[in-house]
Amino acid sequence: MTQLPTFTRDLLHPRYWLTWFGIGILYLVVLLPYPVIYCLGCALGRLARRFMKRRVKVARRNLELCFPAMPDAEREALIKKNFESVGMGVLETGMAWFWPEWRIRRWSGASGLEHIAKAKAQGQGILLIGMHFLTLELGARLFGIHNPGVGVYRPNDNALLDWLQTWGRLRSNKSMLDRNDLKGMIRALKQGEIIWYAPDHDYGPKTSVFAPFFAVPDAASTRGSYMLIRAANPAIIPFVPRRLPHGRGYELIILPDAQGIPVDDEVVTASHMNQLVEHAVLMAPEQYMWLHRRFKTRPKGAPPLY
Repeated sequence: MTQLPTFTRDLLHPRYWLTWFGIGILYLVVLLPYPVIYCLGCALGRLARRFMKRRVKVARRNLELCFPAMPDAEREALIKKNFESVGMGVLETGMAWFWPEWRIRRWSGASGLEHIAKAKAQGQGILLIGMHFLTLELGARLFGIHNPGVGVYRPNDNALLDWLQTWGRLRSNKSMLDRNDLKGMIRALKQGEIIWYAPDHDYGPKTSVFAPFFAVPDAASTRGSYMLIRAANPAIIPFVPRRLPHGRGYELIILPDAQGIPVDDEVVTASHMNQLVEHAVLMAPEQYMWLHRRFKTRPKGAPPLY
C-alpha cells in the first residue's frame, strides 16, 4: 500500500514551477467563502465549455447513447449544467486537499452511515462503489472523515501532482493502492478494510467484458468487479457525493449493501455492477463525468461510437 511519498528537493525543480503556480492559485481561491467558490466554479465551467469543444462533443454523444429518448433541449441544458460541474470539480479538488476537517463538516451532511457500521459489525470487508462524479475528490475526503479506508488510484505522471494528490487523499484515509494491484485489494478486503473502487469507466479491452450500460448493450465493463467479489466476498456498498444546488453544500449518500450479486459469470456480474452505477448516476446526472469517452472500447468488428 502507498503511504505519503517523501517530499524531495526535486519537486522544486523549474519544470514544476508552473504547476506550483497553479497550486498556489487554487489554494488561495479555496480560502474564499464557499458561496463565492460556488459562483467562481460554475463560471469557470461555463468558460471551459466555450473552449473544450471536443469534450462537449464527447459529453453530447455519451448522453445520446445513454438516453436516446431525451429531447435535444433537455440534453443541451444538462450539458450546460455538467460543465458548470466540471468547473466546480477543479475547485472541489482544492477543497478536498486543503480544507480542514471542520470546514468540510460545516458544508456537508451524511446519510446511510449505518450501512457501513452493519458491514463492519459482521466482520466484512467493504467494496465501496464510487463513481466518477465530478465531486470525486471531495467525496473521497468526506467519506474518509467518517470511515477512513483505502483508496484505489492511478499514479499521476507529474511527480508533484502525484505527491500532492496522495497527500490530499491521505488526510482522511489510511493508504492508497494502485488500481492495477488486484491482489492488494483482495488482501485488504479479507482483512476487513474499506476499499474505494470505481467500476464505471472504460479501462480498455484487456481487462473488460461487454455488458449493458444504460441504453448501450455492449459497454466495456471492468472484469475487476467479478474477481474482487468472488475472491473476497465483501459487502458491496455504493455511495454518492452529491453537490446541493445554489451553493448549499454537499450530501454524502451511502446506499444499502447490494447483496447477492452473482459471481458465476463475468458478464452477469458486470451487468449487475453497471445497474448499481446507473442508479447512482441518476441521483445526480449533471454531476457525472460525461466528458470521458466511456464507450471507446468496442467488441471485435463493431463500429466505433465516437
